[in-house]
Amino acid sequence: MGSSIARYQNILMDSTRWDDIAFRDGDIVISAPSKCGTTWTQMICALLIFQSTEFPRPLDAISVWPDYLLHLREEIVTELTAQRHRRFMKTHVPLDGLPYDERVTYICVGRDPRDVAISWDNHMANTNFPAVMALRAAVVEAEKADAPPPDPLPEQPESAQGRFWLWVDTSEGIVGLRPMLHHLSTFWRMRDRPNVVLLHYQEMQDDLEGVMRRLAARLGIEVPEEKWPELVRAAGFGEMRNRADELAPEARVWIDRKQFFRRGASGQWRELLDADDLRHYRDRVRELAGPRVADPELVNWVHREKIFP
Repeated sequence: MGSSIARYQNILMDSTRWDDIAFRDGDIVISAPSKCGTTWTQMICALLIFQSTEFPRPLDAISVWPDYLLHLREEIVTELTAQRHRRFMKTHVPLDGLPYDERVTYICVGRDPRDVAISWDNHMANTNFPAVMALRAAVVEAEKADAPPPDPLPEQPESAQGRFWLWVDTSEGIVGLRPMLHHLSTFWRMRDRPNVVLLHYQEMQDDLEGVMRRLAARLGIEVPEEKWPELVRAAGFGEMRNRADELAPEARVWIDRKQFFRRGASGQWRELLDADDLRHYRDRVRELAGPRVADPELVNWVHREKIFP
């Protein structure tokens, strides 16, 4: 990686907070675009590290989000300093915005962007925005932080299709097709490094045990053979949804915490898009692909189909 680090700052995150974190040998940073399987990957890491289906505290308390502006910087640093288990942190900051340390394993997850757009729409519908803004305001005031004023949310179209295209056509910020492809590309370029792991949501659905075993090997974690069945079962979507109160992040910001785990399915976009829509979508993807945003090979990989011949 280059010597300069990109800065990512928006209403909910500030990547410069990573400057506060003193990495340790063996640390894990889970960095995925929103709605690509971040919480799922946190759960898998927790199961591998603790080798138990029961954890000492809620998942988001033991796997913290350092750049999240709903928590005080001091509280985050204190929590991470006190942890004695192998630390695994989450973020939605791309790899070029994170401090790079060869002792740290960086994990990213890709998912078909069409499913991500639909999952994001449901995520927004389940968000308690007054609660989010109140928590953010309290942190900014307590820290006298030099945080940008929150931008007004773009007006949301009434139809699901309209909201899908808003996500696809968004060019700024950290959420949308272009930001997602950029995020994945920062990992794609580094995927051959021994401490960079790139997973795919579809592979996690198709062969969860295989993915967990491969990830354990990459992390240097040995799991007794007899433990695998219960760990894999606990990482399944249905089991996680049943434990939403302890696994869904940040209880205060959801209308319904269980809805955080709404469907977790692939191919939901087929219920929304017709042939003309798909042609329009592929044109947009091809418009974005290239050295500045995403390699065509990456585009094919994340869609699990040949967008590019």
